[in-house]
Amino acid sequence: MQEFGIKLGIRTKKAEEIFVKACREAGANEEQAAVCGTKIAAQLIDDTLLFVSETEAAAFAAYAAERGFDDSKIKDKELAKVAKKALNPAEDALDIALFGRMVAKAAEMNVEAAASFSHAISTHKVSNEVEFFTALDDRQDEPGSAHMGSLEFNSATYYRYISLDLGQLAQTMGEFDLKKAIEAFTKALFVAVPNARQTTQSGASPWEFARVMVRKGQRLQVPFETSVKACEGGYLQPSIENLKNYLEKKEKLAGSLFGKLAAYDWGEDEDFSIDALVESLQSHVQ
Repeated sequence: MQEFGIKLGIRTKKAEEIFVKACREAGANEEQAAVCGTKIAAQLIDDTLLFVSETEAAAFAAYAAERGFDDSKIKDKELAKVAKKALNPAEDALDIALFGRMVAKAAEMNVEAAASFSHAISTHKVSNEVEFFTALDDRQDEPGSAHMGSLEFNSATYYRYISLDLGQLAQTMGEFDLKKAIEAFTKALFVAVPNARQTTQSGASPWEFARVMVRKGQRLQVPFETSVKACEGGYLQPSIENLKNYLEKKEKLAGSLFGKLAAYDWGEDEDFSIDALVESLQSHVQ
C-alpha cells in the first residue's frame, strides 16, 4: 500500500533498535537511548514480533524523556496507555488497523483486525509439476553441478476470499477518511502477486474476475466443494459461473438475513475499470 501513499507500521523482533533510535531523536545520549530503548522493548515483547508505528515509537521516547530517560521509571502499564493514546492508523499505520495486532504483555495495545483473508484455492482438480534445477560453478575444478534441487508448482484457476469490516475499520481509525482506506486496500489487492520466485517463474497474473459485495451480516465464502469441469478447454468461465450460482442460491436461501446493499462484478465489462470499482465502493461511506 506504500505505493498508494499509505504509511505502514513496522513488524519486527528488533523493536529495541526502533526505540533506541526514537529515544536518541528525543534528546537522549547514546547510553540513555540504549538503556531506555532496551527497557521499553523488554516491557512489551520477549522473543516475538511487535507490530508498531513510528508515532508510537516517538510517543514511547517522549514518555521516557519526561522521566529524564531514567529506565527505572519506565512502567509497562503506562507504556500500554501511551501506545493506545498515540496509535494513529490514519497517519502511519493503516496496516495495523487492517490486519490487527496482539501484544501479549500489553493487552491494551491489541487491535482488532478489520480485514480477513482466506487461502487461495484452485476451483478444480490440479496436479503439481516438478521442476528440477541445477547451478554450475563458473570456476569449478571438476565436472558436475555445484548445486541441484527440485520444487513443485502448478498453474490453476484460483479463488480467493477477502473481507473488509468497515465498521471495525471505522472504530479503529476514528475520523480518518474511510474512502482513502478503501481505495488503498482495493488497489493494493489488485496489484498484489506472490513475491516468491519472481525471477525464475514470474507469477504475474492479475485478477480475471471479482464479485464485490457490500453487505451486512455473516461473511460468505464460496467453497468450490465440487471440482469445476473445464469448458472449451478452460476453467475460468465455468469457475465464474459456479461462483455466481452459489452466491445467488445463498442469497435466496438467506432472505432478509443476507443483508446485501450492493454487488459489483469486475472483469466482464471493459468499461468498468478498477478505478470505477473503487468509486462505487467509496459511494457507500460518508
